[in-house]
Amino acid sequence: MDLNKLEQEISTLTQSPNQAEFIYDLLLAYRFPKATITRLKKGDYNKSKNTDASIQEILWKKYLFFKVEEQHDLHLSIDEAQKDPVILKQHPRFIIVTDFKRLLAVDTKIGDSLDISLEQLSKNVTFFLPWAGMEKTQIQNLNLADIKAAEKLAQLYDIIIQENHIESKSERHALNIFLSRLLFCFFAEDTGIFEAGQFSSSIASHTSEDGSDCQAYLIELFKIMNVEKRTNEPSHIKAFPYVNGGLFAQDYPAPKLNAKARKLIIESGTLNWKEINPDIFGSMMQAVVHSDQRSSLGMHYTSVANIMKVIAPLFLNDLKEQLESAGDNENKLTKLLNRLYHLRLFDPACGSGNFLIIAYKELCKLEIEIFKALQQISDKWKLSRS
Repeated sequence: MDLNKLEQEISTLTQSPNQAEFIYDLLLAYRFPKATITRLKKGDYNKSKNTDASIQEILWKKYLFFKVEEQHDLHLSIDEAQKDPVILKQHPRFIIVTDFKRLLAVDTKIGDSLDISLEQLSKNVTFFLPWAGMEKTQIQNLNLADIKAAEKLAQLYDIIIQENHIESKSERHALNIFLSRLLFCFFAEDTGIFEAGQFSSSIASHTSEDGSDCQAYLIELFKIMNVEKRTNEPSHIKAFPYVNGGLFAQDYPAPKLNAKARKLIIESGTLNWKEINPDIFGSMMQAVVHSDQRSSLGMHYTSVANIMKVIAPLFLNDLKEQLESAGDNENKLTKLLNRLYHLRLFDPACGSGNFLIIAYKELCKLEIEIFKALQQISDKWKLSRS
């Protein structure tokens, strides 16, 4: 499910809600079939015993109890609903009450609850994801920030492909470099390399809304990032720091961009890239360039937590136990360090390499711990400050 699209739809839904249609539109946003919702509207699935036509109340077996509460306290209303044997007999997954100012909901399966203003619903879309077949245990294994970022880039990639004739190997390589540079800039403006929001706000402020000059602007911007000493560049360009390394070292063309592409770049910059896991993001990017994986975007990769479940018993726990048993024995610690340096890890289904990256990072952490232990034993292991 496209979480960005879901957030946008629910945001629109809550801005000026049609009270009579609200719950049906909400269910449609979670991709319930239109024919099913039409039958629900007709009353085919509604098990509610309410006889007061002025009160909107829906009891749909296994899915929800929904009530518009205009006279009584919402908290009292939802408490009563959770105890009502008529409602409980239908086993609704969610119990929801609202006065269209606030919305209260309970997930009856796991006991989670929601108590928010209606306008905050778009920021809590994951609460109702079980309607879309995505359980909370699955959600916890995913980093939703990764998914949302990959979805934005998938949309951007599609637009670029539509606007540009990218066929040759060199053209595809140039596009890969362009996307890599964008990713760097998104991370940079949220992690202190650039000023906060510097990249996305610069595009918003210094390019036309139709995106016609966005290509030229990004070429100029990426070029200055490889220039250490600046001279007559405009102040808003000169404000970007010199980026040491090879990412901006060579001149590559940027693709033509339209208004939609420009908007997506700016919107991508509003995501919190600190929350996005660079170890996993490569796997997400596979789905961006392979359209057959789009439907499972965010579900096809192995999370960090699950990778740790594999590598911990496979080799990491044993190495940590050896470190603990070595204590302050210099000989044992150096043997362990040597073993670390001769480890060979192989992932036959490597893909973008997230399994190997996580494993490497964990081994680096262990190496640091060994050096710390050795430095406690002898000064010869301490780094020179000269």
